[in-house]
Amino acid sequence: MNEYTYPIVFGIMLGVIARMIMLRTDYRQYPTYLHGKIIHISLGFIAASLGAVAVPAIMELEFTAVTFLTLAATQFREVRNMERNTLNELDQLELVPRGKTYIEGIAISFEGRNYLVIFTALIGTLLYIVFNPYMAIFGGVVALVLGKGLMSGSIIKDIVDIKQHDLHFDGAGLYVDTIYIMNIGLKERQEEILKYGMGFILTPKNMNVITTIGNLGQRQAILHDTAVSLGVFRDSGTPALTPLIKRDLDDGRIGVFILPQLRDVEKAIKVIGSVPVLESAIRMPSESKPIAKEEFE
Repeated sequence: MNEYTYPIVFGIMLGVIARMIMLRTDYRQYPTYLHGKIIHISLGFIAASLGAVAVPAIMELEFTAVTFLTLAATQFREVRNMERNTLNELDQLELVPRGKTYIEGIAISFEGRNYLVIFTALIGTLLYIVFNPYMAIFGGVVALVLGKGLMSGSIIKDIVDIKQHDLHFDGAGLYVDTIYIMNIGLKERQEEILKYGMGFILTPKNMNVITTIGNLGQRQAILHDTAVSLGVFRDSGTPALTPLIKRDLDDGRIGVFILPQLRDVEKAIKVIGSVPVLESAIRMPSESKPIAKEEFE
């Protein structure tokens, strides 16, 4: 052993702990337990090793050794591709698919968390070498808290007000409040929808949210999460029993029509409110600057 052994081991342990904290199987059942978790924890170990070894390499003026971090970035981009391909294959067999926007958001998150592991391991090793183990532990805890905070984002209830509304038919048209959902001609299907269906109205809290919740990928994420958490009353080959979300073009509200097996209004509101706001769906039209006419001349 040499003077860098303990700092490197400490940094690796800290990085692996960070990855384990950021890795959890929730109501979406992804990553799967046990093999899915093993894959990501193993990748976290590799990321932690890269971050921990980088500090001694720099201190020994082995600058060429640091170039392997660029290789790490390439490898972790492959993690994103792996997640994207896996979820795309699984999505074809879902009764209510995630959608490409949701899948891309999950894939980006898995790639980004490996970079957070590198950062955590690097900070822990650096503080261990420069100061002492106690300072390294303190800095490690701060890095873990920071990483935990960075992995979480906004959820739907932060940007909209959610209220339950009864479903009703006007002729063959299905409505949630005043929002048209779809056309159902068969009387039997209408009765099933009124019996098993639930309707909700999501009202945006500001102008920026109108564009965000209007995104088709964000809407599909809401439908998928509610179907996973509450179940869905449908099977393949029953297009009339498909959960849908439609938009009110006048005020930007969206009407959510779902067919849950667990018909609990309070739980449904909590589930819808807990759906993550997808990064690729976020828009800020109020912050855009008008383009001067001279720029076109």
